Amino acid sequence: MATTAWQAAQDEIEAILAARHPDPFGFLGLHNTTTGFVIRVFVPEALAVEAVMAEGNLVMTARGPGFFEALVPGQTKNFTYRLRACNAGGAWEFDDPYRFSSVLGATDDHLLIEGTHRRLYERLGAQVITHEDVPGVHFAVWAPNAKRVSLVGDFNQWDGRRHSMRKRVDSGLWEIFMPGLDVGAMYKFEILSKNNEILPLKADPLGFSAERRPSTASVVARTDDFTWTDEIFMRQRSIGEARREPMATYEVHLGSWRRRDDGDFLSYDELAAQLLPYVADMGFTHVELLPISEHPLDASWGYQPIGLFAPSQRFGDPDGFARFVDRAHALGIGVILDWVPAHFPTDIHGLAHFDGTALYEHADPQRGFHPDWNTAIYDFGRREVVSFLCANALYWLERFHLDGLRVDAVASMLYLNYSRKAGEWSPNLDGTNDNRDAVAFIKQFNMLVYAQSPGAFTVAEESTTWPGVSRPVHENGLGFGFKWNMGWMNDTLDYFALEPVHRKWHHNKLTFGLTYAFSENFVLPVSHDEVVHGKSSIVGKMPGDEWQRFANVRAYLAFMWASPGKKLLFMGLEFGQTREWNFDAGLDWYLLAYPFHRGVQSLVRDLNGLYRARAALHVRDCEAEGFQWLVVDDAARSVFAWLRKGGAHDAPVAVVCNLTPVPRHGYQLGLPYAGVWREELNTDAADYGGSGIGNFGQVEAVTTPAYGFPASAHVTLPPLAVIYLHYVGLQ
Repeated sequence: MATTAWQAAQDEIEAILAARHPDPFGFLGLHNTTTGFVIRVFVPEALAVEAVMAEGNLVMTARGPGFFEALVPGQTKNFTYRLRACNAGGAWEFDDPYRFSSVLGATDDHLLIEGTHRRLYERLGAQVITHEDVPGVHFAVWAPNAKRVSLVGDFNQWDGRRHSMRKRVDSGLWEIFMPGLDVGAMYKFEILSKNNEILPLKADPLGFSAERRPSTASVVARTDDFTWTDEIFMRQRSIGEARREPMATYEVHLGSWRRRDDGDFLSYDELAAQLLPYVADMGFTHVELLPISEHPLDASWGYQPIGLFAPSQRFGDPDGFARFVDRAHALGIGVILDWVPAHFPTDIHGLAHFDGTALYEHADPQRGFHPDWNTAIYDFGRREVVSFLCANALYWLERFHLDGLRVDAVASMLYLNYSRKAGEWSPNLDGTNDNRDAVAFIKQFNMLVYAQSPGAFTVAEESTTWPGVSRPVHENGLGFGFKWNMGWMNDTLDYFALEPVHRKWHHNKLTFGLTYAFSENFVLPVSHDEVVHGKSSIVGKMPGDEWQRFANVRAYLAFMWASPGKKLLFMGLEFGQTREWNFDAGLDWYLLAYPFHRGVQSLVRDLNGLYRARAALHVRDCEAEGFQWLVVDDAARSVFAWLRKGGAHDAPVAVVCNLTPVPRHGYQLGLPYAGVWREELNTDAADYGGSGIGNFGQVEAVTTPAYGFPASAHVTLPPLAVIYLHYVGLQ
């Protein structure tokens, strides 16, 4: 059939019908031809379509299944219109996505390519906006090597022919504005690779919400319109240095802290009502959440995330998570999120081979695949990927007011040969094994966090001796605020697992950590990793009968709280849970019916109270000036003692540990000052489940020099116990 000048060529129509047109925005919608303005639309389910204009409706001509076009008579300039379609089921009216201009601009292209688009979350993903006076949702995704990207969802029957997106050639971004869509719409991207392969539907890398697993669609949501009430908290957190403030963190897996009666997860709102008051009552300063970014597998505990920008739907929507954080701040609790830039799973709906090529992951499997976890590894040398990750970090801090990011598996990023055998990795040209792209990314990430989010901090889980992890970047460090002290954790747990009779031969396990305790700003972690996979619970690690096991637990916790460094304790350890952690069930709260467990819980509450109240126990957690040994070499009796010191006007605290089951009466202790030292904590107190041996509330030091100190006191040391003596002066 012959066509007039304004009519579409048949091969172009067929290309639209087959979803292989190279430029659908240059063909569909409103276009000015030599004959006049033409409207072309593709509505597969329609039998007839009319253009609804101010001048009246214009019946369009069918040229193929679902393809319609019409010449608009008398029009000399651009105009707006709507479409009215009908079929046997009825009629419906809607705006044509192809009549709208681009939302993104050249600046977006430039910043993405340059790797400096810090707030990608304001431009990409699904943005609920009003564009050209019409409300709707703008979708944008990066897929530079795709031949076609289509938006599919419940609004278009998941039909990839319906809404092919506009490609921005300079950056590889694809976009489309969908008028009339709103929060709650489900969607994915259908991608045609450069090899003409239609890939499995992909979730949005910047999606703000997602379906609850096992479903995997992204869900349109807003995270920019929450009404916060934490202005005072946010302002106050930026005052002072985090390393000089008390930090006692309660590490939580939201899916297993507690469950509903039917076994389902608590919602963010239920957790805000139950978990947060508990954290406040226990005296913790922070709650740290195992990753809540959307993830397909419960058994990964969140450490294999796919939706980096989406709070997990297991617990509710993004507003629910914002309410959780807002409530935490109202209670004076900071919120730390475990953040995972080290790797990502290869599930087909995720980032792996996103556009048919190694896009987010490194193309070389020696750098782009992790054998331990069977996961992909980000290409830290690609600017767009670094931009994506840095934007994600800022997103959580800005949109959800988080106070800290704890970065998982930092060591796996730092070393090219991490967990690889000879032949499975390639060194740098000079033969070294440091991953310089990853190091540059880590430094950039840390600089951005500290520059853009006043009062926020970062923490590294880094298990090697890499120098300067918590040193500023301008001092050639990685720039983290804190580092987990894995060596301290391993040594101390090994020591306490020993039968007391053998401890004198391993005295150095508790003293060695002080040789490097101030080389970094350390967090002392007893985390989830220590109570799973056959490692036993903290009570199960301890030797002896039940009384001794719980006495050891109490002594260990008091030893930890008095040691230099910030504190982190995994949920359940605060009441001595006796079984290993199970991610698929709530904690054994019934144990609090038993005195030993209540005693451990009471002790942790009191430890937090003292740690926060006594400046000597926290202001110099990361400085050598805040620590002094009193007894370091009494291996024969397994006694340790030290002094914690704060500022010039802060009274010191003497800490004395007797880590055998033998009470020691009249133990001579050298002290820096004569006078009264109040016994503010004794882990052997009857209230905690101990035997009640102690010093009747205080000891008095006299001006008798001992062990290099100008004063001394004779102290009763309870069995398997730790006491805190706070100097109150002459009386």
